Amino acid sequence: MIGNWSGTVSRAIRRPSAPVTYGLIALCCLIFAIGPASGLNPAYGTGEELLAAQRAYFRRWGVIPADLFQGSARSVLTPATALFLHGSWVHLLGNMLFLYVFGAMTEHRMGRVRFTLFYLACGYLALLGYAAAHADSEQSLVGASGAISAVLGAFLSLFPRARVTSLLPFLFFLPLRFPAWLVLPFWAALQWVAARQTAPGPRVAYLAHLVGFALGLVVARALFCGTTRVKPAPAPAPEGENQP
Repeated sequence: MIGNWSGTVSRAIRRPSAPVTYGLIALCCLIFAIGPASGLNPAYGTGEELLAAQRAYFRRWGVIPADLFQGSARSVLTPATALFLHGSWVHLLGNMLFLYVFGAMTEHRMGRVRFTLFYLACGYLALLGYAAAHADSEQSLVGASGAISAVLGAFLSLFPRARVTSLLPFLFFLPLRFPAWLVLPFWAALQWVAARQTAPGPRVAYLAHLVGFALGLVVARALFCGTTRVKPAPAPAPEGENQP
């Protein structure tokens, strides 16, 4: 299953050093470029051959909930490998935009090693939570949105008063500035509403977004809110529909 999500992105004017965030972005982009989903690698062929290669690729490296709890070592590792896979250009670019915007300040506050562990652990658990709730599903789940949702939750805990400028489609993309404590809970509420809706065919992994967001919120509040605060810069940003 290919996850999908929408939300508000905030971009800091003065960005702190964030080598882990930028390294994750580079790694995801590299893996996507050499994989079959990008269409850039001629080794995967074209047309039906390419579609077959994509399905096989996602089944091998993505999370298959029905297989995950069978106990094989390979399936247990798939929530980690799936974090670095994306199903389309829109899927990739949407996720990387959110990570670029929210990851730098969060990494700067947590520190490089702890941010890396936080990102990987929350992303793994978010995908695991989705798989547990859909244990009979045979569809592949890929994407970094569970981990990035955790970064959003952590950002809310660490920088609740950071100003976020959003371009709202229903207001003709008029830029409006709101504090993170208003914008990010609203985003989470949209994920909750969407997660309760059912539709035939491949579904968006909204539950993974919610699990990741909740984990990020709780972990950051428990472990990092007592540390020295980094003063957030004003943050202009667009709002859009993206694929994890």
